[in-house]
Amino acid sequence: MPTSFAKRPHFNTITLGWGTATALALCLSPMPLLAQDSPDELANSPENSPAETTNTAPIPLVPGEPIWDSFHGQLNAQKYSPLDQINADNVGELEKVWELHTGDVADGSGDLPATVWSATPVFANDTLYIGTPFYRIIALDPASGEEKWSFDTQSSLEALTQPALKNRGVAYWEADNPVAGESCQKIIYMGTMDARLFAVDADSGEPCQGFADNGVLNANQWNDTNDKWPLSLLQPPTVVGDRLILGWAGMDWAYEEAPPGTVFSINARTGELEWTFQALSDQMREQSGTANVWTHMSADEERGLVYLPVSSPSPNYWGGNRTEEVPLGTSTTALDIETGEVVWSRQWVHHDIWDYDINSAPTLMDITVDGEEIPALIQATKMGFLFVVNRETGEDVWPIEERPVPGGDGSVEGEVYAPTQPFPTKPAPLMDQAEKPKVWALADAVSFGECSALWEELRYEGMYTPPTTEGEGTLGFPISAGGVQWGGVAFDPESQTAVVNTSHIVQYIRLYDREAYESANRASGNESGFASQEGAPYGMRLEVALNRLGMPCWEPPFGELVALDMTTGDIKWRRPLGASQQYGFYMPESWGSPTIGGPAVTAGNVIFIGASMDAKVRAYSLETGEELWSDQTEAPSVSNPAVYEYDGREYVAFISGGNTILKNQVGDQITVYALPE
Repeated sequence: MPTSFAKRPHFNTITLGWGTATALALCLSPMPLLAQDSPDELANSPENSPAETTNTAPIPLVPGEPIWDSFHGQLNAQKYSPLDQINADNVGELEKVWELHTGDVADGSGDLPATVWSATPVFANDTLYIGTPFYRIIALDPASGEEKWSFDTQSSLEALTQPALKNRGVAYWEADNPVAGESCQKIIYMGTMDARLFAVDADSGEPCQGFADNGVLNANQWNDTNDKWPLSLLQPPTVVGDRLILGWAGMDWAYEEAPPGTVFSINARTGELEWTFQALSDQMREQSGTANVWTHMSADEERGLVYLPVSSPSPNYWGGNRTEEVPLGTSTTALDIETGEVVWSRQWVHHDIWDYDINSAPTLMDITVDGEEIPALIQATKMGFLFVVNRETGEDVWPIEERPVPGGDGSVEGEVYAPTQPFPTKPAPLMDQAEKPKVWALADAVSFGECSALWEELRYEGMYTPPTTEGEGTLGFPISAGGVQWGGVAFDPESQTAVVNTSHIVQYIRLYDREAYESANRASGNESGFASQEGAPYGMRLEVALNRLGMPCWEPPFGELVALDMTTGDIKWRRPLGASQQYGFYMPESWGSPTIGGPAVTAGNVIFIGASMDAKVRAYSLETGEELWSDQTEAPSVSNPAVYEYDGREYVAFISGGNTILKNQVGDQITVYALPE
């Protein structure tokens, strides 16, 4: 891996490359860096266990308004639209009604770093708002794509904390009772890699002079511990009432001591700091770092709770500097919206030395289990686990068991190992991590046994096999690139069906003592290769398990789309998603594709998703998983789609910006679809 990584959805560069038709070379290039460290310790509050149940009314099963005004559609992160004009019977008739190229794109071959564009379009105020990787905000007519206004932050186009220029879009806020004639009663916010948050009037694009310093908040003013990088604001803030809940991104795998993962609550009108949350203790903040929140959050306004997906502490693959318990690291933590105090927290990985950041907002849902209505939360993870708990208390909906896991092999000094880890009993794991993944016979044959030889060399005793300094290292399945990415879980409240896309990626990790690391030939790629973990006694190397032709050594499918019945926790159906593709060759769709980005679901019983490396956007039947429609775009659509209604017509919008995690194909395209008039 590259020596510096931004804490983004962790997923090594999965460039699935197809070399020649003869070799059927499925090329998974080393996954790109995802650099987001996670906080380790309970700092703000001793309350780290399930709280008592309250009687607060649950969020409605069906959102009342067909809007898409946040990163995951709604604050509950259901990514659900009650619109049904487009449905499973007619979605095959969808046509492109407009497209736009922003011009804000770079492939990394010139003076600028490559762009990674993962923004969800936001529909609010009768406008479609987007943020670009050149840190511009563009307001568009939702029916025609005509520009209403644009705002350029004039930010430096430097990859300060990430391997690429990166943007995940904008956030929207409006006053409960807007004052006619006054500006900034409706505001669009966008952050930049150099730690500035911009606030502009949603109607005009003019800076909001009353917010922070003439419309610009410098978050780096709070970067006062282990200041190794700016607190990059790549993920738009989570807007809860009149508050902006703000996390940040940094560099992964780079340092032992790093900025610790503070979350900030900011007044949406003024930019004034209201409270902070720290996942690490004061002592741990000095000697470790990260355990930050770099992805979106979800919230239940009725219950007054905001839910934080907390990442792992630094350094990522050695924990000898943090041998005491760090209860808030790699957790889902519920905070009181008013105070920032911990109400409950569940840690999903103890003593995380695998970079298993919790990388997506938990999805809030009301489900009926054994006749009882439960206010639930489902947390997807890189491990391919889906943890389901009561969102009021943090208590299990289905049992979550502590099970013994492998220990170390004695090769890593100063390390300690958690004797057990949490395993959900339902839903079942999205991939089988109990056994070593099977070698793909095709990849093994064309490489004259290279894959099976590698498998023999790699240590694997099941999930949570620790990193080692021996041989080629430890096989990881899934590890930082696998499982579920930051698109998260979508939910249809009518049928109580959850939908999630997965990646099945095998990697291997090896630690090097400092002398061996310094003498190694340290080539690095995007989310692959060597990383220093500077200050720790061990550097590291993470690779995707490929043969010499660039073919994955493990059996397909490489990615799937899965639907689950949330009344029982059982899988309804699963199918390969997308096709692996590069250099003009498409592999069989039965092999699937690694995925980045997530799904949206509608009352029309349709799932919309991009996410695959073949750069197609698709619609599937929510009931059966049958593919109903697709269209080709210019780059992988690695963002969640948006579904909205304007002037009585339903639209579906995709941003196709690409991500070198999947392959070296980037874009600046927005495509919007509707039924023929």
